[in-house]
Amino acid sequence: MSATIDELTIDYTEDGMQTVKELDKAVLTKGAWTTIMYRYQDLDKRSGEYGVDKYSIRRYQKTNGEYRLKSKFNISNKEQAEKVIAILQGWIQ
Repeated sequence: MSATIDELTIDYTEDGMQTVKELDKAVLTKGAWTTIMYRYQDLDKRSGEYGVDKYSIRRYQKTNGEYRLKSKFNISNKEQAEKVIAILQGWIQ
């Protein structure tokens, strides 16, 4: 568990191998409910190479001094990210 926003990460290690590598993160909201957007890559265990950039929006709730993941939405590729951007831009203009 993480006590601060700075400690929150999407990095994940399994059997001594980093299978999810966080490339960047942006805090969208802070407080008892915190929203963070991550840019990351998954490890292809067969090739040993990291794949294309992916994106995840995650909501955390702070209870008893610790942030706990409550929900997430993963954007699996650049094309899907571009569609989300286009839709949002159309809605807010």
